[in-house]
Amino acid sequence: MARGRLRIYLGAAPGVGKTYAMLEEGQRLAQAGADVVVGFVEPHGRRPTAALAEGLEIISRRTMEYREASFTEMDLDGVLARRPQAALVDELAHTNVPGSRHAKRWQDVEDLLDAGIDVVTTLNVQHLESLGDVVRQITGVPQRETLPDEVARRADQIELVDLPPELLRRRMLHGEIYPSDRIEAALTHYFRVGNLTALRELALLWLADRVEEGLQRYRAEHGITTPWETRERIMVALTGGPEGETLIRRSTRISARVPGSELLALHVVPSDGLTHGDPATLAAQRALVESLGGSYHQTTGDDIPEALLQFAEAENVTQIVLGASRRGRLSTFLRGGVGHRTIRRSGPIDVLVITHEHAAGSTSPLRLPHPSRATGPRRFWTAMLLAAITLPGLTAVLVLLGEHVDLSLALVLYLLAVVVIALVGGLVPALVAALAAGLLADYYFTPPMHSLRVQHLADVVALVVYVVTAVIVGMAAGTAARSTYRAVRASSEALALSRLATAMMHGQDLPTLLEQVREDFGLDAVSLLERDAAHPADPRWYVVASTGEDPPERPYDADVERPAGGSLTLAARGRPLSSDDQRVLGVCAAQLGMAYSHGRLAAHDAESGIRAAAEHTRASLLLTAGRDLRDPLHTADEALHGLRTPTDAEQARILDTARSSVRRAGRLVTDLDELSRLHAGALDLYLRPVDVDEVLTAVLDALGPGHTLQCSLPEQVPDVIADAAVLTRVLTALAAEAQRHSPADRPARLTAQVRPSFLEIRVTDGNGEAPEGAAPGPHRGRSPEGLALRLSRDLAEAMGGALEPAASGGGFAMKLTLPTAAGRTAVADVPGD
Repeated sequence: MARGRLRIYLGAAPGVGKTYAMLEEGQRLAQAGADVVVGFVEPHGRRPTAALAEGLEIISRRTMEYREASFTEMDLDGVLARRPQAALVDELAHTNVPGSRHAKRWQDVEDLLDAGIDVVTTLNVQHLESLGDVVRQITGVPQRETLPDEVARRADQIELVDLPPELLRRRMLHGEIYPSDRIEAALTHYFRVGNLTALRELALLWLADRVEEGLQRYRAEHGITTPWETRERIMVALTGGPEGETLIRRSTRISARVPGSELLALHVVPSDGLTHGDPATLAAQRALVESLGGSYHQTTGDDIPEALLQFAEAENVTQIVLGASRRGRLSTFLRGGVGHRTIRRSGPIDVLVITHEHAAGSTSPLRLPHPSRATGPRRFWTAMLLAAITLPGLTAVLVLLGEHVDLSLALVLYLLAVVVIALVGGLVPALVAALAAGLLADYYFTPPMHSLRVQHLADVVALVVYVVTAVIVGMAAGTAARSTYRAVRASSEALALSRLATAMMHGQDLPTLLEQVREDFGLDAVSLLERDAAHPADPRWYVVASTGEDPPERPYDADVERPAGGSLTLAARGRPLSSDDQRVLGVCAAQLGMAYSHGRLAAHDAESGIRAAAEHTRASLLLTAGRDLRDPLHTADEALHGLRTPTDAEQARILDTARSSVRRAGRLVTDLDELSRLHAGALDLYLRPVDVDEVLTAVLDALGPGHTLQCSLPEQVPDVIADAAVLTRVLTALAAEAQRHSPADRPARLTAQVRPSFLEIRVTDGNGEAPEGAAPGPHRGRSPEGLALRLSRDLAEAMGGALEPAASGGGFAMKLTLPTAAGRTAVADVPGD
């Protein structure tokens, strides 16, 4: 029986429309004549989604008891017995109730597929197992229901259901996703714009990778090796030489010119496993590549051009960037440079050869090779001393043996000495020893004796062959010594760094990490110091952590110091360190600096989390209290209205005052709720050109009868960019506050002045307005007081304007500034989905 086909509708978050799209596909299949059933659909109370399932056959759910509660799950046996052509199964990552046939719903889906039934299902990207840690870091919510990525990868078709974060939040605000009691918590936590944007990017990138896998699989199945330039992939080849940084930065600039391109860096390691490049240089170049958004790779091969091209074909590379050869003309002529051989074999792949200051032929001073670069100065001079002692001593012994020693025996013994010297000190001491031994053999064991002249041609040949053999053997021994030294050195460095990294991963404190560094390098004391940035002229240092006896408290008290990042320095006392040891100590210092910075960030995050939780609790309590007060205040208002009798004027006055206070308290509760919603980002604003005259008419209506507002406006008032309802609310609150401060015989005033690109609206009480630019008196220009004015200020700023105190004659005066439509291009935000 042929296996069924799996189709997944993938979404970045709940509410994007995955279930709706699945049901639409079910209706389309049914209209095409397919036998379709609904195995499990969870509409979450959304009426349009539930309505779309009408007309499709629905397999009744199976009811299960667990912990004295009833749950419903998909009836897997019922769907298998029905044997439709296609089944709609919602929420692929769902965990079944204990007691079901399978623990996970995707396992139920596997049974349906094995039975030859096509399945259409839904999945949120946060449920993919490989993204669990990333999603938890973004949202702060751990995912308990996860799906192995391999299950999703095996799907025959994956379709992304995408929705912009702003539109998804608007759907949430309109109650189309969650019930009203969960909307505010969702908007302020999981459904923040940043969270939704990050989840959307994760979904797009994950799906793009699946498309790339499908393309590579198609190319492999059809034997296609030539690159397909679906995406520009630029590969830079690194040798571990000093030119690598130049090549990386040049390749990055090339990649930046092509949107959507990808940068890869490749280093080819010889088959013996030992890199020809400096490990520290390669590590720095790898860090540079990754910091610039590229990826670093290594491959093994003796033929470098072949290894480069094999990797390029496997990764669908379109351009290869190489550095100009550092080899001389003779070497390039005899064997050909890597760039020349790569170009000959590259085929359709473009090869760019970049010149650099280290290329052969570039102007640079002639430098002799460092005699102890691989083995160290101590071993170099030890080998030279060994040659100075061994060769004369061996010669003396051979001379004492006299006629029992001939030239061949002397040359063999000299060759043995050269090999030993090469193993101890490397190439340069071996060459010196080979030449010295050749001269000694000529002088003491070649006729005529005690002369550098050679009598027989055979002896000349023997001496020449000896010197050549000694040089070759010495070079081989020196190369082996260098390789062994590098291998041992690299192993020791890797062990030290891995031990430190493991200790950091296990959460060891800084003193323990410093003690490990002290032991690894054999130091007496180590300190991590931090410089006080507040005193750059006279730097002050603080000991973050220390270990050992008499640890240094300042960098200049230490025998060796290495920067640890930022204002941190690792200072140590003890034995002198070689340059290689100091380099590794610098890496350890950087890791310790990162550990310290991460610890401070973790502590700051924990403190911020506590503050955020406290703020959230306070806001929740205020909202709950406000909502709980609404009904009692409304009841009190109605009760006071019922007690009022027209015959008793004094009682009516007292009751009217009480009702006014109750209504004011009700408005404060409403303002508190709106202020919380505004700060939570749950208040949508629809900014567009607004007629100020229409807004003022609405303000007068909102103030009600018996309230007077004296308005003074220019003949031509431009439209302002604002939300009409929010602007009406702000001006109503300002007018009401101005009336409250006005004398009974003088009404509040509202004036407007047109400024370049904005409109200035002033609301003052009836005490009069001071001339513009006048110094405020003791009560002039007071800051907004009260919750209503605080809400008005925040609403004005949310609309792109400003609300601030204005100079007045001694009472209430506020100035509202809003951008005009003539001075700013407005983009209409059409409500609805």
